[in-house]
Amino acid sequence: MTFHLITIFPKIFDSYINESILARAQNEEKVKFEIYNLRDFTSDKHKTVDDTPYGGGPGMVLKVEPIHECIKCIKSKVKSKKIKIILTSAKGEEYTQAKAEDLKECTDIIIICGRYEGVDERVAEHIADEEISIGKYVLTGGELAAMIIADSVTRLLPGVLGNEESLESESHMIESQKDYPVYTRPDNLNDWKVPEVLLNGNHKEIEKWREEKQKLDG
Repeated sequence: MTFHLITIFPKIFDSYINESILARAQNEEKVKFEIYNLRDFTSDKHKTVDDTPYGGGPGMVLKVEPIHECIKCIKSKVKSKKIKIILTSAKGEEYTQAKAEDLKECTDIIIICGRYEGVDERVAEHIADEEISIGKYVLTGGELAAMIIADSVTRLLPGVLGNEESLESESHMIESQKDYPVYTRPDNLNDWKVPEVLLNGNHKEIEKWREEKQKLDG
C-alpha cells in the first residue's frame, strides 16, 4: 500500500513515519509514503497555494488548481483501481475503526491535508472521494489527521504487527467494545493492587473477567 500525502509542510511527517511500526512496515516493503509539496504544483512565481474567500470572510482558502494538478500527477503514476482520495476536513465524516478496515483494502490512499480557513469546496465536490474528520474539534492543519489515518490503516495490514492476536483483542475492533485493562509487575505498589483474578492462573476466569471489562457502559 502507498500513502500519497499532499501538504504545504512536507517535512512535518518525517519523524513519525520513520519511527516504530511505520518505519518497520516501510523497511519490510508493506507500506510506502510519498509526500507531495503542494507548492510544487502551482503556476505562479510566488508558488501561491491559497487565496481570500469569495464573498468575504476571515482567513485564507486553499486553492483548487494546485490540488487538481497534484492529483493528476499522482494518478498518472498509479495503475491500480483500488485508490481512494481523502480530504481531511472538520466537516467530514467522523473517522472510525470500521473506516480503517475499509481503507486497508486499497492499494493507494491519497490524503489532501486541509489548512487555513478551509479548502475550496470544489475539491470536495469534484476531486475527493470523501471527507474525513478525526473528531469534533478543529486542528491547525490536516497533517495530524493524515498520520492518524495512515497509522490506523497500516497496522491492519497483514504482517505489520508482530503478534496478530493483538489486533483481535484491541479496542473498537468489534463495534461497541472497548479494550480490557492490562497490568504488569509489580502486583502491588503503594497498595495499588492488581486484580486477584489475573494472578490466580485460572485462564477461564481471566477470560471471563476480560470479556466483562470489554463491555461498554450503557
